[in-house]
Amino acid sequence: MNVHTLIFGIYFAIVFFIGWYSMKKTVDERDYWIAGGNLGWALGGATLAATHTSAGTFIGSVGAAYVYGWSWSWLLISIPLGYWFMAAVLAPRFTRVSELTLPAFIERRYYSKGARTVAAAIILVAIVIFIQAQIVAGGLVANIVFGLPVTEGMILFTIVLIAYTVVGGMLAVVYTDFAQLAIMVIGTIVALPMALRHVDGLSGVFTFLQAVKPEALQWGALPGTLLFTMAMSFFLGSVATPEKLVRLYAMKDMRHIRRGILLTIIVVTVLNVLVKILALAVIVLFPVLATGDLAMPVIARAVLPSFIGTLMLAAITSAMMSTVDSLLIVAGSALSEDIYQSLFDPHASHRRRLVVARLGILVVGTVPLLLVLSGVARGELVQFIVLMFTSLMASSFFMPVVLGVFWRRTTKEGAIAAMIAGVVFTSLWKLFGVASIDPVLPGFIGSTAILVLVSLATPPPPASALEPYFGQPQRAAGPGVRR
Repeated sequence: MNVHTLIFGIYFAIVFFIGWYSMKKTVDERDYWIAGGNLGWALGGATLAATHTSAGTFIGSVGAAYVYGWSWSWLLISIPLGYWFMAAVLAPRFTRVSELTLPAFIERRYYSKGARTVAAAIILVAIVIFIQAQIVAGGLVANIVFGLPVTEGMILFTIVLIAYTVVGGMLAVVYTDFAQLAIMVIGTIVALPMALRHVDGLSGVFTFLQAVKPEALQWGALPGTLLFTMAMSFFLGSVATPEKLVRLYAMKDMRHIRRGILLTIIVVTVLNVLVKILALAVIVLFPVLATGDLAMPVIARAVLPSFIGTLMLAAITSAMMSTVDSLLIVAGSALSEDIYQSLFDPHASHRRRLVVARLGILVVGTVPLLLVLSGVARGELVQFIVLMFTSLMASSFFMPVVLGVFWRRTTKEGAIAAMIAGVVFTSLWKLFGVASIDPVLPGFIGSTAILVLVSLATPPPPASALEPYFGQPQRAAGPGVRR
C-alpha cells in the first residue's frame, strides 16, 4: 500500500466515523437539519468557511487563474463584502425566527406553501448543477491519487459523499467541515513555500511571467464587464445561497453569528490569496496543461514531497466534500420538509421525514453523476459550473430574502414571480446572451424589477407575515426560538 492510499484511507475512515458518531447524537430533525441550532462561533464559522471553500476554490479558481492570470483575482474582493453584508445587514432580521430550511422562511414570510414549493424546486435544480462541478473535480483528484480512470474516480467520490451525509445529517457535516477546514489550511500553508522553492520564490514567479507570459500579470485577459458581473455573482451568492443561509439558523445567536462570519471572512480570504499564488507558480512549472483544472492536482503530485502532496490532495478533496455534503443536506431538507411534508403528508412522523430525506439525498447525489457520465458539463472549467449555480441562487433568492425582511410591501405574488424570473432570465442569458456579461446581471435585474412591480400591483401582505421581521425583536414561535 503506497502513502497516497494509506493517507486517504485514514482520511475516509475518519469521515465515516464522524458520520456514525453524528448519527448517534442526532435526536430530532433540528439536529439533522441545523445541528440543533446550538453551534458556537468557532464551529459555525468553520463550517461556513468550509462550505464556501469547494472545488470552486481549489480546482476551479486555481484553474481559472492558470488560464486567465492574475486579473481573475480581482473579483475575490467581493466575497468578504458579501459576508459582511450577511452579518451586519441581513442576519439580525433574518434570524429572528429559526427555521429548518430557506424555503420554510419563504413560506413564513410570504404566507404561501406554493412559494415554498417553488423555492425548493429551484434549489434542487441548482444543486444538481453545482454538484456536477464537484464530481468532475473529484474524478480528477482520484485519477491523480489512485491512478483510477476519471469516470471511476467520479463514481467513488460520489459514493463516499452520499454515504456519510445520509447517515449523519448536519451534525456529521459540521464536524467533518471542521476537520476538513483544518486540512485545507494546513495543506495550503505547507504546500505554498515548497512549490515556490522550485521557482526561486515569489520574485522568481513574477520575473518568469513578466518575461514569458506577461498577460498573466495584466488586466484584460477577461473583459472588465465579465469580471465585474462575476464579482457581483460572488457577492450576491455569498449572501443568498441556501447552504450558507441555513448556517445562520444553526448558530446560537447574533453574537456567535458575527464572530463566526468574521472567522469565515479571514479564512476564506487567506485561502483564496494563497491558492492564487499557487496558480501562478503552476503557470511557471507546467505552462501547457490540457486543462486549467489540472493545475492544483498536478502540483500536488509532481512538485511536492509525497506526504505533503498527498496532504494537499486531501485538502482539495476536503474542499469538495465540505461543500457537497452541505448541499446534499439542503437538497434532502427541500425534498422532505419543503415538498413531501408541505404538500403530501403534513402530519408525517419524524422517522418518515428522515427516510424521505435520506432517499432524497441519494437521488440528488446520484443525478449529477449520471448527467456528467452522459456528457453534460464535460470539458467546461469547474469554476464556470460553480458560477452558474451561484448566479441562479443569487438571481432567485437575494431580493426575496433581503427585501422580505426590509420592505413591508413585498408580497407572495411578487416573491414567487421574482424567483421564477431569476431562473428564467439567468438561464436564457447563459444560452443566448453576450458572453462578456455573467448571467447574474440580467437575472438579478429581472428578478428585482418583477418583484417590485408585482408586489405593488397585488394586495399587501397580512400583518401576521410581517410581525416576526418588522415588529419588536422578540422571537416568534417557530421550529426554534432564537435567543
